Amino acid sequence: MNMAAAEKPAMAMAGDRAQAQKLEVIIARYMAEAKDVMLLELRDARGRALPAFEPGAHVEVSLPNGLTRQYSLLNDCRETDRYVLAVGKAADSRGGSACVHESLTQGAPLQISAPRNNFPLDAAAQSYLFIAGGIGITPIMSMIRWCAANQRPWRLVYAARNRQRAALYEEIQSLGGERVQWHFDDEQGGYLQVADLVQNLAEGEQIYCCGPQALMEAVQDAAATHPPGVAHFEWFSAPKTDAPPAAAGTFEIRLERSGLSFSVPPDKSILEVLEENGFSLPFSCREGTCRTCETGVCAGSPEHFDYVLSSEERAAGKSMMICVSRSVDPVLCLDL
Repeated sequence: MNMAAAEKPAMAMAGDRAQAQKLEVIIARYMAEAKDVMLLELRDARGRALPAFEPGAHVEVSLPNGLTRQYSLLNDCRETDRYVLAVGKAADSRGGSACVHESLTQGAPLQISAPRNNFPLDAAAQSYLFIAGGIGITPIMSMIRWCAANQRPWRLVYAARNRQRAALYEEIQSLGGERVQWHFDDEQGGYLQVADLVQNLAEGEQIYCCGPQALMEAVQDAAATHPPGVAHFEWFSAPKTDAPPAAAGTFEIRLERSGLSFSVPPDKSILEVLEENGFSLPFSCREGTCRTCETGVCAGSPEHFDYVLSSEERAAGKSMMICVSRSVDPVLCLDL
């Protein structure tokens, strides 16, 4: 299909949408927090206040090697002078955590997005059970700080391979050591068993979990006996599965604002097709875990394969993650 002038405003709009989110910051503090965990304190490059955020929020960091990665904000959400991140070095890093650990320095400039929140804390819950594994403590920390500031009941179960890898240990102890159950695999002879923790919830207690896939899936399975909405998860990457990818046929996307149409084959995502046709759209994970590529749906029924939309948002069908989700209908109209 020949590209017409009609699509240029849409492509410019997409680029503007990505650029509008960028904040210029400097690394005001860069230090080791635990074994293979670096702590970064970010401040506005011009000394201005940073956008407010809510517990569970993250920012997207544009790294010097060209990659974009999402990292949770762990400091007090009432602070507007800084953002604090903690980044664990993944053994199988695809370049993000390795760059943070090996290439960043104190005083260096960075570009980040404004905060976004795919893991919001329900302020109406009566109490909170936080379950964190390893670097999964990062989104949980701002939630714990909120609970402490608002005198809300909370408890934390924190699992790590050993004490040396337990990030933010001293801070957690100071916030409420008696509320914390520590589990170190090397000291306790194996992985954390979550079934009893999850199944024996107090009335009105909600679960917030972040960590390795095995921990998350164990909590998810144990929480299946509770009503929907009791357990909440922050996936750092799409869960690995032995099942084959969802089979989906070819469908057409129509772009409401530009008037263009494209065919999406079974082996390509909507995002890939748009990129091949000259569109520059914001994205990050390409796994449906970060919400960066969320796009409005004008008509048609999306087939959701993401890990961030709520059941209510999926049912409404007003937006979709174009990096992974597809279409139930032969034609899907997008707000582009």
